[in-house]
Amino acid sequence: MSTRTSATNEAPADETAAKPKKRRRVPLLSLAAWKQFVNVAKPYWLEDEKAKAWSLLLLLIVLMLIDTKLAVMLNNQTGEMTSALAARNSGRFWNSVRACLFILAVAVPVYAFYYYMRDLFANHWRRWLTSHFLDGYLKGRKYYELGADGEIDNPDQRISEDINTFTGRSINFLLIFLGSIMQLVAFSAVLWSISHMLVAVLTVYALLGTVVAIYIFGTPLIQLNFWQLRREADFRFSLMRLRENAESIAFYRGEAQERAHIDSKFDKVFHNFARLIKKQRALNFFQRSFSQLTLVLPGVILAGGVLSGELEVGRAVQATGAFTAVLAAVGVIVENFESLSRFVAGIGRLQALSNLVEPSPASKTDDKQHPRIQTRPGEHLALEALTLHPPQSERVLIKELSLILKPGDALLITGDSGCGKSSLLRAIAGLWNTGSGVIHQPPIEDFFFLPQQPYLQSGTLRSQLIYPSVESDLSDEQLLEILEQVHLPRLVERVGGLDAVNDWEKLLSVGEQQRLAFGRVLVHKPNIVILDEATSALDSGNEASLYARLRDSGATLISVAHRAAVLRHHTHVLRLMGDGEWEVHDASAYEFDAPVAIDASLAVGHNAPRCCNAQ
Repeated sequence: MSTRTSATNEAPADETAAKPKKRRRVPLLSLAAWKQFVNVAKPYWLEDEKAKAWSLLLLLIVLMLIDTKLAVMLNNQTGEMTSALAARNSGRFWNSVRACLFILAVAVPVYAFYYYMRDLFANHWRRWLTSHFLDGYLKGRKYYELGADGEIDNPDQRISEDINTFTGRSINFLLIFLGSIMQLVAFSAVLWSISHMLVAVLTVYALLGTVVAIYIFGTPLIQLNFWQLRREADFRFSLMRLRENAESIAFYRGEAQERAHIDSKFDKVFHNFARLIKKQRALNFFQRSFSQLTLVLPGVILAGGVLSGELEVGRAVQATGAFTAVLAAVGVIVENFESLSRFVAGIGRLQALSNLVEPSPASKTDDKQHPRIQTRPGEHLALEALTLHPPQSERVLIKELSLILKPGDALLITGDSGCGKSSLLRAIAGLWNTGSGVIHQPPIEDFFFLPQQPYLQSGTLRSQLIYPSVESDLSDEQLLEILEQVHLPRLVERVGGLDAVNDWEKLLSVGEQQRLAFGRVLVHKPNIVILDEATSALDSGNEASLYARLRDSGATLISVAHRAAVLRHHTHVLRLMGDGEWEVHDASAYEFDAPVAIDASLAVGHNAPRCCNAQ
């Protein structure tokens, strides 16, 4: 059967650029912001921990009711003490003092327990919501997709910090609003019994303050807080990249450019915060004026009654306390507006992440409208009319590639840099699905991937060797034997044992890391091993020995490499020629940079009905 190379239909130059992303709108303090809050918060209150959530909330409401009742009683006794002093009534005064002390003896423990339960509730909610987001973030390798397409910035910060802020402030604001309602009901009755005029003035004053806060300060503060969160995250990420790539930067002596890059990120933090504090300055001026006038208003309104003798001084003190409590209740948005604006900005960031890790039915329908590479179960790994292009790009890397890999086959993928070799491996691993065609593959558990730079997690040497498994049935003797087989016989002794914990990326050379990665293959014994320049840091002797061990295991190999020495460990060569073109050769007849005859035994022509059935 002849091999077909795709030499037609080049991707137009203007299609190679990534499609522009839609600009994300900043949420406003409105019904839309409320819907975003409900979408993020709702699962906790309706799913597996709903009983605990509602029980804790009910307990907090009961504690708040008790605290509000005690506050009303204390306010009444304060007025009683003042009236007793004005009347020079000793017995009445000391009775009031004893009542106040009794109320405080109950109120202080209730107050302390209330705030403890509030923080405990927020912590439980954070744990559940973090687990909920991590499930979606890790499911289906979403973390990879988000990092590859750059659709949102800093998902790590959104999970680690924004969730913490969201749960803490949600509980705080919920209880503030519930407490405000209770205060409004409790103290309004006291205020109404003393002065109807005071209630009317208070209502108008609070409504005007709330309207001014929302419509003058609302949108600018929310926008600035949204961008401040993003700028801070970008600045922190630039410092993290400096730390993670310290050795490469040191070799390049790239300190000046790194400093310029970090300075540019911090400049954005600085200038956005400067705009933010200017807006907050105006808000603070308004809030201070709004609250300080309450010291004068009750006295002005009640002065006539007190001076004429119609109203006791103690009743005036009661009215002032009730006025302050009711104003705090109805003016809660004004007093907490700065925190609310930061809170709403954070909700928008969590909602954006939630939409991506838990796509809505509408987004799933939209995905179906675009062609995607299909994955189907199969006995052997086979590619059927596979066309591949990068995410968010129409550039064709591979066009209509069809081939079959049977047990024991070993395919070497070669070609010029940027022609799509690693991209093909990503498609086989299920990381990329932009394109068309079908990949027939055995269960994903049969695959094992060896990248050029192995991933080494924080943990013991044992955990590095058995990764990605959490535990293994292999004994210490068997693990030591595997380290011998990958030519790391003295590693255990050198680092202090299999259970020694180190910073392995810094302790081990790249060559040692690559040999340790081969050890993982021997631990897991997969049927298909995919190697992406996995021996680039090894000498020829180690490379030949490790490849020979993989071939002896009977595993199917797929390698990306440029060294001629690895050719003898493979049965076929897939040469990617750029612009979607490809050729398949027999490895025994292939020479690097030399034209050879095309092998038709592995490749399947474009007109084959199904590659998995082709012989």
